Amino acid sequence: MTDRLPGFNTLAIHAGAAPDAATGARATPIYQTTSFVFDDVDHAASLFGLQAFGNIYTRITNPTNAVLEERIAALEGGTAALAVASGHAAEFLTLHALMQPGDEFVASNKLYGGSINQFSHSYKNFGWTVVWADNDDPASFEAAITPRTKAIFCESIANPGGVITDLAALSQVAKKHNIPLIVDNTMATPYLIRPFEHGADIVVHSATKFLGGHGNSIGGLIVDGGSFQWAGDARYPMMSQPRPEYSGMVLAETFGNFGFAIACRVLGLRDLGPALSPFNAFLILTGIETLPLRMQRHSDNALVVALHLSQHPAVSWVSYPGLETDRYHALAQRYTPNGAGAVFTFGLKGGYEAGVKLVSNLQLFSHLANIGDTRSLIIHPASTTHRQLTDAQKTAAGAGPEVVRLSIGLEDPADLIDDLDTALRA
Repeated sequence: MTDRLPGFNTLAIHAGAAPDAATGARATPIYQTTSFVFDDVDHAASLFGLQAFGNIYTRITNPTNAVLEERIAALEGGTAALAVASGHAAEFLTLHALMQPGDEFVASNKLYGGSINQFSHSYKNFGWTVVWADNDDPASFEAAITPRTKAIFCESIANPGGVITDLAALSQVAKKHNIPLIVDNTMATPYLIRPFEHGADIVVHSATKFLGGHGNSIGGLIVDGGSFQWAGDARYPMMSQPRPEYSGMVLAETFGNFGFAIACRVLGLRDLGPALSPFNAFLILTGIETLPLRMQRHSDNALVVALHLSQHPAVSWVSYPGLETDRYHALAQRYTPNGAGAVFTFGLKGGYEAGVKLVSNLQLFSHLANIGDTRSLIIHPASTTHRQLTDAQKTAAGAGPEVVRLSIGLEDPADLIDDLDTALRA
């Protein structure tokens, strides 16, 4: 082959992988081992001192996980990546590398309910403070920035409402104040949106969702965009200051444009420990091989179902940017030309009770707390995923009492519509 950059479909299958050197196995093997033998004492010392790359212990590195890391970095257009135990772990390790006690970060008010809970409550134990901003108003992010602000956090497509975020506008705010923009790209995946192309500095994923795609494995990913200049910036000592754990090494200077990914690995994952199982890495890798096909089908199906529900007499509104009448349709055309994703919400005229009854009467849709499966899924966020939030927080997050969230799978859309119509009549 020539030196041309492979296309997305090719990268989804081949990036980071090669036939196994020992056996010739074509699929990436599951290296289900805790640890790895050193060549000699000098080899061990060079690995522990970060003078050489290699495997020590699966909590830190593993060959199966490494293929997954290389693949997501290639698909996102990043410089390096780190695979971890869950999407929450990816968020935590990312902010752990950036934040000190007393620091703040600005986050969109339209996020997954678990992230809102994590940011609002769990992070207080570390002395980290979240300041909320209006996802639809980039100026509100700028107004929330103080000298203690270390990052801006948003979702490319917000869960649960399928809202498209104006990433370029938020990037302008972040760059003006020289702080990194972190984008959770779980809902879009790099097939629909590549946040680095719109000014993001760090991308995180819950690989549990569309990347794995089959509802069988939990994992998270951190991708370093290589664009933020950590070196010499005293606000970020994990990257810019000598590390006593590594004989005074400055990670940003030693590792350059993938220094952030290294910091998350050797200062976060190494000590805090949310490691991804190699078996789960294998399952997620297998899922990514069909990511382009699945995401297109997810989006196509979602548009058909959303259009039908928008005309249903029991439905008061539908929030799906793929619809021409949706307030985010222009942003969808700009950021997600291949489709607006699989997840959207709609409001039932019967309110909270109607939402509870609907999820109880469906046959084909599965009522559970997940998205991104081949199967179509449904949940009533106000009574489940966003239950811990106040009524005001629920409404701000797009999870009011009448709201139902769908994650449209790969079934025939006519069957999905029939199931919804039957349950709505009941």
